[in-house]
Amino acid sequence: MNDTPHSQWWLASLGRTLIWARLRIKEAGTAEVLGSDGNTLSYDSQDTARAALFDAEFVAFDGLDEEDALRRGFSLHEVSPPHAERDEDLRALMVQSLGERA
Repeated sequence: MNDTPHSQWWLASLGRTLIWARLRIKEAGTAEVLGSDGNTLSYDSQDTARAALFDAEFVAFDGLDEEDALRRGFSLHEVSPPHAERDEDLRALMVQSLGERA
């Protein structure tokens, strides 16, 4: 389901576990965030949605460089945002364990 002009993936890290969130900016300027629990939260603007994500210690995935990722405990080469045809199917993919480092 892609009825919005812009989607952006955000992530938070806890050790070697990544928690994903998807920010969708609607044509009217409102925004929705699909969280790792499968719930969608609505916001009056994209700025409000981004502020909520920042407050929860999420960062925009497309804004990370390799150095930032390594500081968070992973490499950009080992992760990519989850993908599923339907939002309902994304729920199981929103928390990603990267396992132990060698």
